[in-house]
Amino acid sequence: MKRIECTQIKEEAYIEKLENGMKVIIIPKHNLEKKYIIWGTHFGSIDNRFIMPNTKEEVFIPDGVAHFLEHKMFEQPDGTNSLDTLMALGLDANAYTTNNHTAYLFECTNNFYEGLDELMDYVQHPYFTDENVEKEKGIIAQEIKMYNDEPGWRLYMNALDCMYKENPIKIDIAGSVESISKITPDILYKCYNTFYNPSNMILVVCGDFEPNEILNDIKSRLIEKEEQGEIKRIYPAKEIGINKEYKEDEMEVSLPIFAIGYKDDNVMNNSEEIVKKHISIEILLNMIIGKSSDIYKELYENGDLLTVPDMDYEFAEEYAHILISGQSKNPDKIKEKIEEVVEKYKKEGLKEEHFNRIKKKIYGDYVAEYNGVGDIARMFLADSMKNINSFDYIDKYSEVTKDYTEQVLKNVFKKDNMVMSVIKCKQ
Repeated sequence: MKRIECTQIKEEAYIEKLENGMKVIIIPKHNLEKKYIIWGTHFGSIDNRFIMPNTKEEVFIPDGVAHFLEHKMFEQPDGTNSLDTLMALGLDANAYTTNNHTAYLFECTNNFYEGLDELMDYVQHPYFTDENVEKEKGIIAQEIKMYNDEPGWRLYMNALDCMYKENPIKIDIAGSVESISKITPDILYKCYNTFYNPSNMILVVCGDFEPNEILNDIKSRLIEKEEQGEIKRIYPAKEIGINKEYKEDEMEVSLPIFAIGYKDDNVMNNSEEIVKKHISIEILLNMIIGKSSDIYKELYENGDLLTVPDMDYEFAEEYAHILISGQSKNPDKIKEKIEEVVEKYKKEGLKEEHFNRIKKKIYGDYVAEYNGVGDIARMFLADSMKNINSFDYIDKYSEVTKDYTEQVLKNVFKKDNMVMSVIKCKQ
């Protein structure tokens, strides 16, 4: 196994690419009782058009298949449900679908190997029938309707609609009631056989393990499958600029909620540069409207902001954007203040003392992520899906200078690429 180390925080990881193409990442955490395993496939909501590696057939699938498939993987031919089986063992088990991957996981202190048996059995043995697929459509349709009635989700989807015209990032992860009505067992098996090949999967385990022993335990539970060729994913042409500046809805909220976005047209493919850029953006967001920023203090004291806004930079090979979201009686004022401080920083530069203080805070946040086995494992999986080594966030930290961050500010925080989504109180 390849051993990688982060000397600054005294953490290590072991990485092995198996003969079938699957990547296994083991992060030992000695003297911890908790253990965490997560098995992911590089198949998310944006992967709705692709060329199958073996047949070279171009396939279009309905929106929401990755999420639908995740739901169906637990059902077994004998009528049992693997999620119930894992829970009965006392394990905290779950699964989720994102824009670019699907994952199956559990956390435990006891019964790890019984859970490993079940996890590796159900993920490798799909069971789809006309009857159980039709039944699931009703369940997921209710889930879709529930999310559509959730103000925070509507806010987020409207913000994506403002930023993107055709990019599949703006597709709801669960699809629509109409799109899932077109899903069949044949579509699910086709996607399973394409995307759940070991060569498209990553398994991460974190806890008090001896790396070679747990690797052999994983390998012994894998069924034989040959590594397939690359899955060619087909996406719309990259978009420059935004779709629209503003979108609002009215819903049952106590105060208006807002999401202010900056679409980043400069999507990068160099993983080390992406990490540096990501660190810079997190520093900038905290300087602009974080808890210690001047405008947050002003807006909070005036009653325009109730809490520190959520701030995030979402990115993959096909999209990148910043989102700042929160609750305010006057969202326009929040946007105006953010624009003011961004322009001020562009004109005057960042203050060295403020920059260094926030940079240290961000470093502390990164180090804190290594306290829990679940945080570590999910982080390594999500980063690996983007070909990023998670330790780079610690290793590249020192390379993020004030000058570099000022350049990122100019390149990313562009007024022309700024949007706002608002959910107002229903009258």
